Amino acid sequence: MKHILVVDDIVDNSDLLQTFLESEGYQTDVANSGAIALKKIAAHPPALILLDVMMPGMSGYEVVQQVRHNLKLSMPILLVTGNDQAAMAESKVEDEDLIRKPIDFDRLLNRIQTLLN
Repeated sequence: MKHILVVDDIVDNSDLLQTFLESEGYQTDVANSGAIALKKIAAHPPALILLDVMMPGMSGYEVVQQVRHNLKLSMPILLVTGNDQAAMAESKVEDEDLIRKPIDFDRLLNRIQTLLN
């Protein structure tokens, strides 16, 4: 079973994603901040990270940099944003994908399946 880490500072968002992913057969874990996500990633690297871009303290982009440069891990990271400026800045992040809020769950599932296969 593929393990996905959902990172979002808004509990309702992470709960919704966790429920959806588990109904599709994925094992999930949730982190509500970038710092907690990094601890969980270091302890048990997931197959994929579903990562909110706009979070207080540490943005999704900063989490990606930490994962790639400090932890030196290469699992796929799917960025989630409701902010058009963040979407326009996606070129700042290498090898990552972007899903816009409100989430199209069919597209999300398709992207996850593609990234994990």
